[in-house]
Amino acid sequence: MNKLFEHSLRTATAQHAEAVRKYELYRTVVEFLAALMFLIGSVFFLYDSLMYAGTWLFVIGSVLFAVRPAIRLMLELRLVNLPVPDEFRPYGAPSRDKDRSR
Repeated sequence: MNKLFEHSLRTATAQHAEAVRKYELYRTVVEFLAALMFLIGSVFFLYDSLMYAGTWLFVIGSVLFAVRPAIRLMLELRLVNLPVPDEFRPYGAPSRDKDRSR
């Protein structure tokens, strides 16, 4: 079985590279939205009438920042579960097809 956070999996196959591209896009969008929430929340804090809304924007931004590592973990789990050609396996490691036949 492959290991989580093994960098060589990111480019092992075209499927792996596409998964990395897709999840990196998701993570970038979440990071941008979180930063936007914090920026708008900061401006809202300059006005007493908008302070309540600014607080909620900070909470939403914090949740979005917490989603970032979840996306990274989802990517790693996806990469580990994709099939890897034998030439990318360490010497002596069985292929997944051989593991399933047992």
